[in-house]
Amino acid sequence: MTDLLYILYPWVKSLHVMAVLSWMAGLFYLPRLFVYHVERAGEVAGANKIFETMEHKLLRFIMAPAMIVAWICGLFMVIIPGIVDWTMIWPWAKAAGVVAMTWFHFWLGSRRKDFVEGRNTLTGRQYRLMNEVPTLLMVIIVVSVIVKF
Repeated sequence: MTDLLYILYPWVKSLHVMAVLSWMAGLFYLPRLFVYHVERAGEVAGANKIFETMEHKLLRFIMAPAMIVAWICGLFMVIIPGIVDWTMIWPWAKAAGVVAMTWFHFWLGSRRKDFVEGRNTLTGRQYRLMNEVPTLLMVIIVVSVIVKF
């Protein structure tokens, strides 16, 4: 069984990287859509509905599946003996970053619902600041995995 895990490892790791890239693209883009939604939707009739559709499709059809695949592949790699040394700090730092990124994903989903229900209270500036969160988490995760401190 262990031999099969090692044979599948590079394939699962490749799928993991592709899923993370897709998820991150959405995590970078959705807050930017929210900025435009707050600042520009009132300028054009029907724009609110267009933004809501774009935000929904990005979250539901790109970000959510990518997040799920990233998690499944990540957990698969973690169970392979010898891949992760849990006595080091880096896997814990990466895990914390991934959990924080997942929380941010769901926070964005809640903000999307606020728009749909007409109760968004955040400004374009606040969404611009939130747009930095995935960058910070990406730095923590990538440095943890590559440097392995």
